[in-house]
Formats: sequence, structure tokens, C-alpha cells
Amino acid sequence: MLALASTTLTNVAYLREHDAAAALPALSLRRPLHSVGALLTDRSWLAGFTLEGGGFALYVAALALAPLTLVQSVSAGGIGILAFVSARMRRLRLGRHERAGVLVSMLGLLALAVSLAGGSGEGAGGSTAAILLWLAATAGTAAIALALGRRLGALAVAEGVAGGLFFSIGDISVKVATQGGARAAFAIGVIGGYSLGTAFLQFGYQKGGALTVAGLATLLTNALPIAAGPVVLGEPVPSGGFGGVRVVAFAAVTLGAILLARPERRGVTSSPEATIDGVSTREG
Repeated sequence: MLALASTTLTNVAYLREHDAAAALPALSLRRPLHSVGALLTDRSWLAGFTLEGGGFALYVAALALAPLTLVQSVSAGGIGILAFVSARMRRLRLGRHERAGVLVSMLGLLALAVSLAGGSGEGAGGSTAAILLWLAATAGTAAIALALGRRLGALAVAEGVAGGLFFSIGDISVKVATQGGARAAFAIGVIGGYSLGTAFLQFGYQKGGALTVAGLATLLTNALPIAAGPVVLGEPVPSGGFGGVRVVAFAAVTLGAILLARPERRGVTSSPEATIDGVSTREG
């Protein structure tokens, strides 16, 4: 329940932050103080960021009670529910891929609930060296994505991908840091991951649609920690039938996120700002 409440608050925050950031002058890492000042003096963006902070607090509480893999699976499935609710609130019709994403994500949540009967273990915590290698590889992948995005003219997509990758670094670091002792030093990864993730998400919001940019970010934010759980943190998967259902649930919520992130060709909608292939018409 904490994880579901967390992802709902976070995704509502993403929608508010997108609308606010898209209306601001161009933000850039080359002018960090100017960019931070522009965001913090915008009341609409600040309200969204406050909601995101509340979602983060609930996320930390959920991680203190359950394995990373389980919490991230609930978070990933939550975007399907939120996409449906946000479309109703904004009086927009979901595209074919988005409707499929909502359905698959909700089915994934149902399968996850069934699999809980098989239990969920915390695991051995994993090797510190393996965790550091995973985080370094994730940061390197983000740098490659940004370079390719600039070269291919798909910077909004690349910034959404980079934002999700850095958020995943923050999420994994939170789980490791909550184990206490020397691993509290992973708080550095929490600060760095979330700071860079937030920055690239705002940059992407100025160039692309909320569902595309935030969808890509959410996909990676959830998929990588789900994979990291059994790979580097030693979190077990239930055996037997419940284990099979758990694997299906993980696959379903990840597929749902992919479908929601996939650009959908649209015509003019009743929204104040129409989108084509997930990119704001404001850009011309």
C-alpha cells in the first residue's frame, strides 16, 4: 500500500512538473543556478516537486518493510492506473498502445498480489563491489544515451532515458543505504542519482510529451531495480507456481510501462496543448 501510494503521488507530480517546466525558458546544465532558480520560483513546479517529495518519503518507508523487487513492481504497475485516471481528468482519449499498457500493468499488479502468497524474502544484501559496478554501468549507459540522442536528434527521448537511469541509481542506493552500517555511505548515490534524474526529466519535459518522457523514465526507474534485486542484491524469487506467477507479474508491469512509453500518433485533442508522436506542438 505504501508503494502504491508512493507511485501515485510521484506520477501526479510528474504531470504537474511537466506542465510547469514546459512553460519555462530553456533549462540547461550549463547554467545550473539559473535553471534551479527558475524551477524553485515557479509555484506550480514547486507544488509538483513537493508531491514528488511526499512520494519519495513513502517509497523509503516501503523499502524499509519489503524487498526492492517487490516495491518496484508495484511502482511500475501504478503507472497503468495513473495513465487511465490522468486521461479521464484531462478528458483525453488513450491511444491503442496506452490502453494496452493500462490493461497489462493492472494484470501485472493482480499477478503480483497473487504471488505474495508465496512470500517475499529480503535476500543476503549482495556484494558491495557488484552493486557499485552495476551503478557505474548504469551511469555510463545514461551518458551514452545522451550522446546518441544529440546525434540522432531525439534529445527528449534521450533525456527521459537518462532521467530514468539516474533515478534507478537513486532507488537502488536507497535500498542499500537503508541496510545501515557502512552501507549508509550509499546516501551519496541517493543524492547524485535523484538530483541528476530530476534535472534530466525537467529538460525532457521542455522538449517532449509528459507520457513519453515520464513513461520512459518510469520504465527504466522500475525495470532496472527489479532486475538488480535478484542479480546483485540476492533477493530470492519464490519457488514453484508462485515463483512463476511472480516472474509473469514482473514481466507484465515492465511490458505495460514500455507500451505506455511508446509514442502514439495523435490528432488534435481537447487538451490545451496537442501532441504528435508524444512531442509537444509548442515546439512547432
